[in-house]
Amino acid sequence: MKAPPATRADYAQLATHETRWKDMDPYGHLNNVAYYELFDTAVNAWLIRAGLLDVLHGDQIGVMVESGCRFHSEIRFPEPVTSGIRIARIGTSSVRYEVGLFAGDSAAAAAEGFFVHVYVDAATRRPKPLNDTLRAGLSPLLSGG
Repeated sequence: MKAPPATRADYAQLATHETRWKDMDPYGHLNNVAYYELFDTAVNAWLIRAGLLDVLHGDQIGVMVESGCRFHSEIRFPEPVTSGIRIARIGTSSVRYEVGLFAGDSAAAAAEGFFVHVYVDAATRRPKPLNDTLRAGLSPLLSGG
């Protein structure tokens, strides 16, 4: 049996995003790739705002090693979308982010996705344990934490 969609209250951080005309597919709703772009934008924008990611000069970056999505309902242009983010797990060098996308003012997620970042040395691209600043900054988003 399929689990019901998450609600806004299930996520630690919320942000609003605009949909774009180019996000639409021939069927009249957002194309699946647009959902993944919103997941990526929600997490990375939060990391940058929180001072945890410096894409140009940071010594540690997250690379995606796994992702997935469950679709519950359609999102359409020009409807705004709210993303909710939380963290399901923080490992030695990896983090599992979970993102819910909410169409308009809907209380239930239209889509729920996840991706796993393995944090690596920016120069060598080899896995590297999360630094103390990153670990401390991520902890408030930990589900149940």
